[in-house]
Amino acid sequence: MDGAEENTVETDNKKGGFFSRLKSGLQKTRSSFAGGIDRVVNGPAEIGPELWQELEEVLLIADMGIPTMTWIMEELKKGVATSLIREKEGILNHLKELLVRVLEEVPAEELPPVEGPCVVLMIGINGSGKTTTIGKLAARYKAEGQQVIVAAGDTFRAAATEQLQAWAERTGVTCVSQKSGTDPSAVAYDAVQSAVTRNADRVIVDTAGRLQTNKNLMEELKKIKRVIGKVVAGAPHETLLVLDASIGQNSLSQARLFHDTLNVDGLVMTKLDGSSKGGVLFNITRELKVPVRFIGVGEKVDDLQPFNPKSFVEALFDK
Repeated sequence: MDGAEENTVETDNKKGGFFSRLKSGLQKTRSSFAGGIDRVVNGPAEIGPELWQELEEVLLIADMGIPTMTWIMEELKKGVATSLIREKEGILNHLKELLVRVLEEVPAEELPPVEGPCVVLMIGINGSGKTTTIGKLAARYKAEGQQVIVAAGDTFRAAATEQLQAWAERTGVTCVSQKSGTDPSAVAYDAVQSAVTRNADRVIVDTAGRLQTNKNLMEELKKIKRVIGKVVAGAPHETLLVLDASIGQNSLSQARLFHDTLNVDGLVMTKLDGSSKGGVLFNITRELKVPVRFIGVGEKVDDLQPFNPKSFVEALFDK
């Protein structure tokens, strides 16, 4: 994280800003996870088998997942064995450090400059908040001074095109769309070609929501990637998978199959404000080595923000 980002985090903390909304959005996860950790650390059990068992249960309830939970427990026990942890309060501090380490293992870096428009492909199942996320990202990039084009590639669902068109009108960006039932790759092609012609800065391509097990629809995504790559070399420059945090470990199986098929570059975790299962974010990041790029904690445009691991963990435990 560069100095500008650190200053943004510090300013956010002082002013309330997004950190305040993040903290509020993580209330359910904080209650079940951080609250559970606090009860264990401040409970009667001394460091030993009983305390470790209670801690394991808290991590699993938060949908941390067995592999990540096992690694964390091993690290905590190692800390006790090496005297890095001398008292129960040290467990909490070391746990925070471990969680940040998991999230920082694969840093979410901004894309380097590209020749021509930067093309972002958005994928995910129905109901994950994909189209809304595209609208919020478009608004964000437009506010940064970029010329943005969004592609209504979900041609199976007329409501998706209408929703994206409404976001485009609201945010002042261009929406490229075609009639319902059109080949999605044709829409993506037109949008990227239009971006080249207009010298636009960024294209965000929506796609139809699909179950990760539907092979035909997954092949369609591969086709979209091939088609837009013929218009702009290296496109798509980023493939973002949108995941609904409220479905817990099911989002891991989604991420695993999407990543195996399409080589996902980053994750967008939505609906954290309505879930107590935010712990799954750690498990997905650690297993797939794919960074979280953005998180959503509400309906407002600025409730979608770039992910900052330290701020996330801080908000998770902040009382």
